[in-house]
Amino acid sequence: QVQLVESGGTLVQPGGSLRLSCAASGITFRIYTMAWYRQALGKERELVAIATTDTGTNYSDSVKGRFTVSRDNAKNTVYLQMNSLKPEDTAVYYCNANNRQLRFDFWGQGTQVTVSS
Repeated sequence: QVQLVESGGTLVQPGGSLRLSCAASGITFRIYTMAWYRQALGKERELVAIATTDTGTNYSDSVKGRFTVSRDNAKNTVYLQMNSLKPEDTAVYYCNANNRQLRFDFWGQGTQVTVSS
């Protein structure tokens, strides 16, 4: 059974930092591209950051320079370090595991991040 379990979401003040974690089980983690998406209330889900299988990374323009994605294949975990948080970063953050060759795509249940004073 595949599980992606996000954690670390909470209420944080503007300018603060937060680290999200996503622990995967039931998959061969190292062969999956891992990504973070977010969905704000009333908006569509958007891609935030990608950690590829060869340790490459990519970011949306809205978070570039503030967020850092990393993965630990030994722990089957992907992280999202979020700095200089803004109110517009408020959203439910979702973890995604994707392997195009195998046509497998898995999602976590999401974790709420609220940036407010």
